[in-house]
Amino acid sequence: MTKEQEREELHRTIWQIANDLRGSVDGWDFKAYVLGMLFYRFISENLTLYINQEEHRTGNLNFNYTKISDRDAEFGRADTVQEKGFYILPSELFANVCFKAKSDVNLNETLSTVFKNIENSAKGTDSEDDLRGLFDDIDVNSNKLGSTVQKRNEKLVKIIESIGGLQLGDYHDNTNDIFGDAYEFLMTMYASNAGKSGGEFFTPQEVSELLAEMTVVGKKQVNKVYDPACGSGSLLLKFAKVLGKENVRQGFFGQEVNITTYNLCRINMFLHDINYEKFDIAHGDTLIDPKHWDDEPFDCIVSNPPYSIKWEGDANPLLINDPRFSPAGVLAPKSKADLAFTMHMLSWLATAGTAAIVEFPGVLYRGGAEQKIRKYLIDNNYIDTVIQLPPDLFFGTTIATCIIVLKKSKKDNATLFIDASAEFVRGGNKNKLSEPNRKRILNAFIERKSIDYFARLVPNSDIAENDYNIAVSSYVEQENTTEEVDIEKLNADISEIVIRQNKLRTAIDAIVADLEGY
Repeated sequence: MTKEQEREELHRTIWQIANDLRGSVDGWDFKAYVLGMLFYRFISENLTLYINQEEHRTGNLNFNYTKISDRDAEFGRADTVQEKGFYILPSELFANVCFKAKSDVNLNETLSTVFKNIENSAKGTDSEDDLRGLFDDIDVNSNKLGSTVQKRNEKLVKIIESIGGLQLGDYHDNTNDIFGDAYEFLMTMYASNAGKSGGEFFTPQEVSELLAEMTVVGKKQVNKVYDPACGSGSLLLKFAKVLGKENVRQGFFGQEVNITTYNLCRINMFLHDINYEKFDIAHGDTLIDPKHWDDEPFDCIVSNPPYSIKWEGDANPLLINDPRFSPAGVLAPKSKADLAFTMHMLSWLATAGTAAIVEFPGVLYRGGAEQKIRKYLIDNNYIDTVIQLPPDLFFGTTIATCIIVLKKSKKDNATLFIDASAEFVRGGNKNKLSEPNRKRILNAFIERKSIDYFARLVPNSDIAENDYNIAVSSYVEQENTTEEVDIEKLNADISEIVIRQNKLRTAIDAIVADLEGY
């Protein structure tokens, strides 16, 4: 079976599990249980593999961590936590809890204790913040699972046995990230079914990949990558795919305001085998309370921040003096924070770095404070490229979004505009960037040349003359697909038709007259 076939089989199995187990639990809420159990299984198997390999390396070839006593396991706790960031006793490993699940009348309490013990294993260590609250959304005592303890446990048995039955293979094989793929499929599935609640923090994989690819053009390695509105972390993790996680030397940084999504992002890092010391995901409002002052600047920034949300803006007198926003001389409107995120990312971008941001299309042409911010960005030659994307790409919205690429060190004083509005294929109930679509956009971005009806390199002085409007349609001419008509020939054809019609009418009149004569 090929890896693609394995992936498709995995997706079918997960879909079946979700449909079988959903029951009274809403699909979007239910994902927390499926993803949480998937995470619990992953870290259990990841830890077991690590400890077994260490023992086998010393010559103890028959050692199996799942089989030893908790008492014996305690001897390795300190060293393992220092390396992996957490610890799980053998009796609390997923495989052993799953094996006893059906006969455990207190399964909900067992799981609650296990989750607390995993989190507590990191207390007082460098990984404490990375583990804190990771299992908070898996409420094993929730009435959503059932009205009685017995019913809740019956549902939990189904979940844990279903996750235990997934054929996940050798997840440590970097060529087939099966745990990560299972996670992303679940996110896609629930986001597409949940509408806006899902789409707020999930970016389709092909868009995420395009953003990452644009920021690493010509690079084999980068120091740090960052997303100030990181959601479930899918954009950040595309760097692990595009470059290889070992080539993001100092790690993955992000911030997320939604606590549930913040937990999902940290889970996602572990599921993609990113160790705790290689990621720093923070919780909070990036615009008002950014958490990574000591870590900026960043080589690569990718983001799909929430569209046109409200923020404090000029209601907070301190923000106009914030070094992230003050250079433009004006704050983004209180009702539309889009360009506040843009200014934040520009401020934290390394001199030789690149930022690729999915934006609401209104930021390209709206007036007022937003026009003044665009003037600052264009006059200082920070906008590298503006890309118009197709409509209906994202879950929860059908609008045609755009991408703004920022650079601080450009070789020309011009902005590239790419009209990719027709670069899509229809997949299910959404549009999708195919591989050829994505490559065409990326190649145009790299070549940085004008292409009829697709791309145009525009001097910034021309943009200034156009009142700093950076809508792609203002610069890239649409191809005229209407058929050219020869008016003289058309008139001649019409005249010929009229003559034939008159002859036909005369013949019909003669036939009718003959018939009336009988």
